Amino acid sequence: MVRIDVNCDMGESFGNWSMGRDEEVMPYVTSANIAGGYHAGDPHVMRETVALAAEHDVGIGVHPGLPDKMGFGRRTMDATPRELREYVVYQLGALSAFAEANGSSIQHVKPHGAMYSMLSESREHARAVMEGILEVDPDLIYLATDMNIYEVAEEIEGLRCVFEGYVDLTYRADRSLIVEREKRGLDPELVADRFVNIALEGRVEAANGETIDVPADSICIHGDTPNAVEILETIHDRIEAYDVELAPLSTIV
Repeated sequence: MVRIDVNCDMGESFGNWSMGRDEEVMPYVTSANIAGGYHAGDPHVMRETVALAAEHDVGIGVHPGLPDKMGFGRRTMDATPRELREYVVYQLGALSAFAEANGSSIQHVKPHGAMYSMLSESREHARAVMEGILEVDPDLIYLATDMNIYEVAEEIEGLRCVFEGYVDLTYRADRSLIVEREKRGLDPELVADRFVNIALEGRVEAANGETIDVPADSICIHGDTPNAVEILETIHDRIEAYDVELAPLSTIV
């Protein structure tokens, strides 16, 4: 039996601005990456999303970003390793309080957008953030979005880490991702094919037709894809024919 996690970025609405389809998507995933209030989210949305995840027995994770709501955390900032570490600890603390108030706890950490890119490009920034996470809670799991980050995480003594794959984005041959400016509906059958290939073989077809290694124990599905629910339903239907079980990160690592 192969066990794999399905994670999704959530809680990214704030004020009168709405993002994603959290209530529709939550029943189909096993881990939720909830915005910590910097790139998106607000206290009310954080509380509601934590409660929704707990209601569906979904693992709760913080999705920390740079302090840039105007740019949705996707714009580069000049931040030192220590500053980045403190941004993550701050957001982790905020979401942890809502989780504790709900009788739940935080399972994992998955940085967002430009913050993730900074960690991928700078081992010093990545180490600072990971060491900060360990100081807060050594049981937390780091969800690594690419191999550069995963390799750093493996060097941090005591840090639990899971490598993440993508099926609703296309990989280049070098395992970087092609991210389109505008979200569009995707072929659910194609996405389900990718899911099964990664879950069973740890491999997927890149944009140039080459088969590449993606040794993932967690797969991300973007909840703001127009037909995200249909994609998730198709994945659930597809894996019934295979020896694959969906499970939260805490039961895998």
